[in-house]
Amino acid sequence: MDLTSVLGLIVGVAAILLGQALEGGHIGSLFQPTALLIVLGGTLGAVMLQCTPAQFMLGMRRLPRVFLPPRPNLHQQLSDLVSWSQIARKNGILSMEEFAQANVDHPFLQKGLQLLADGVDPVSLRAALELDVHTLEQRERLAARVWEAAGGYAPTLGILGAVLGLIHVMENLSDPSKLGGGIAVAFVATVYGVGLANVLFLPVAHKLKTQLATQLDLMEMQIEGLVSIGSGENPRLLENRLQGFLDPDLPAPPKLTPSQAGNPPGSPPSAG
Repeated sequence: MDLTSVLGLIVGVAAILLGQALEGGHIGSLFQPTALLIVLGGTLGAVMLQCTPAQFMLGMRRLPRVFLPPRPNLHQQLSDLVSWSQIARKNGILSMEEFAQANVDHPFLQKGLQLLADGVDPVSLRAALELDVHTLEQRERLAARVWEAAGGYAPTLGILGAVLGLIHVMENLSDPSKLGGGIAVAFVATVYGVGLANVLFLPVAHKLKTQLATQLDLMEMQIEGLVSIGSGENPRLLENRLQGFLDPDLPAPPKLTPSQAGNPPGSPPSAG
């Protein structure tokens, strides 16, 4: 679980509630189901109108990734690519087929290894894999745009909710005792709109983009490694070049021993 995302959401909401309390306001006054219905319902309708059904559902399915993100291990991938390069130079490119069969849970990597085993030349291999990268990037950016759109519409719907509340207040001008509370309730919709946009919707969109960038880095590393293997490049030179994909500020995680990985030395990694 991404504790930073969880804590960030908790801190953001807690800061708003605490600020309300410190100002002498009642926290309960921020809980207005009608205002929440206007903002959430209006935002949901606007996003659904803007997006195709497939894009909208993809955006919804990506929400859990914000709190349970995939964690690609670039250090381990570099180690695997160098190991495969050494094995390919020793046993031939055809030996990559067993590694392809062992990576059934990683379709992109499996495809690249299978193309290598099939004898596809490096230029065609790069073109085929880069097309997959481009397709994935476009699809995932559409998912992030769903949340960006929600972040754009929510504040406007909050203003709309406030206007509707003020209309209700104006209808009760004959009873001055209700004006103060009515105006306060009206502006809660604005709090919901601005708050949801800046504490939830826009951060989710940016987090999905950040995760996409990390995923693209991994796929670019895999492309460079597979193309180098197909070209018969020296494994040491390959390792030095792939080091450029690693973040020098992040420590390398502990490497798995063959027993920890569940594989004997020189065997392909497990599918899990």
